[in-house]
Amino acid sequence: MAEQKQKSLLRSANFGLAVLAFINLFSYLDRYVVSGVLESLKHSDLGLSDTNLGSLMSGFLIVYTLLAPVFGALGDRRSRPRLIAMGVACWSFATALSGFAVNYLTLFAARAAVGVGEAAYVTIAPSLLSDYFPVRQRGRIMAIFFCAIPVGSALGYVVGGLVDKHYGWRAAFFVAGVPGLLLAALVLLLRDPPRGIQDRAGTDGGAAPSTPRSSISRETWVTYGRLLRNKPYALTVLGYAAYTFGIGGLAYWMPAFLERARGIPRSEATVSFGTIVVITGFIGTFVGGWMGDYFAKNSRQAYLWFSAFATLIAAPFVWLALTANSHSLYVTYMVAAQLCLFLSTGPINAAIINLVIASERATAIALSVFAIHILGDALSPLIVGALSDAFSLQKAIGILPVAVLVGGFVWIWAARAQAASKPVS
Repeated sequence: MAEQKQKSLLRSANFGLAVLAFINLFSYLDRYVVSGVLESLKHSDLGLSDTNLGSLMSGFLIVYTLLAPVFGALGDRRSRPRLIAMGVACWSFATALSGFAVNYLTLFAARAAVGVGEAAYVTIAPSLLSDYFPVRQRGRIMAIFFCAIPVGSALGYVVGGLVDKHYGWRAAFFVAGVPGLLLAALVLLLRDPPRGIQDRAGTDGGAAPSTPRSSISRETWVTYGRLLRNKPYALTVLGYAAYTFGIGGLAYWMPAFLERARGIPRSEATVSFGTIVVITGFIGTFVGGWMGDYFAKNSRQAYLWFSAFATLIAAPFVWLALTANSHSLYVTYMVAAQLCLFLSTGPINAAIINLVIASERATAIALSVFAIHILGDALSPLIVGALSDAFSLQKAIGILPVAVLVGGFVWIWAARAQAASKPVS
């Protein structure tokens, strides 16, 4: 009977992982469908400049990051599946509304509203997964969950580009938004286990299950203060912000860069970059998750060291890809760059989870989301767009590999800080 119950729980955990990963895929599809239609938006009757186009992602991410701490605190206190369902329905509806935009302000408002829903989902889902699976599997589980990022992003480029080519940019937003409404209903089937239950699985069972608190109070601010004083956590998030600045700018502007600087036709540019992202992202994220878990057997700083070295290797390849004279060299360098960048996806998120106590994980993830986006990809699309208006997109995009390099060095600093700190209990 006990064995049968354990298998039932495992199936439930795997079902939860599958649902959450699939929702994560659509999260990034909805986020990056706008990148697939950037050039059509620029030449549409909305009259948008590159600064306007860059601000669409920035507006989304500013709303997303401002609300992330609120939903993170709620995620440590309320029903996580219900909060996630609300978020998925909200962002899907807002994506569909983007197709009805009549000017810059209405399009900006619709894209910003997408951030409300995604703030609820992204801050809470990793916390839920950490209570489905044991500590020793977290690198791999996070790799599977975050593998949806490159796949969803690539589908955003491809769906946006192809639907735009045949039916126009408005239809691309409709196609991207509607499926999420069905996923919102599906997530309500997920169970919400006690916080920290998997962390106690290997102990003597003496600790009582943590109980979600009923409201957000002064204790929430105390928790945020405690997290900011957690030096390894704070440095990890700071490095993640620099990394996100770099990859966020690349993800948003590369299809437009390929069309303008490389002369590649619009639909071909979106499909080409999307193909690179999905292949390297899928392989890199999975391999990185398994390698991170392998090295973590011998060192608790392994996730950070691995992420740091992978990112430092990626930075020169990003630079070479952006400055290559031939398309074949660009493809070679970009494949190498993206592969190395995606290696750290699972390990760095596992590191963040392991650097804090179980009852504060959703809050810690929320603070991380706030910081990496407000300091990272909320800024980079807008800054690149403004520099592009002032100089050229070719010159503007050159700031991105520098940010990637900075992220790798800060993660080395974080690994040293973790080595000097006491293990989280």
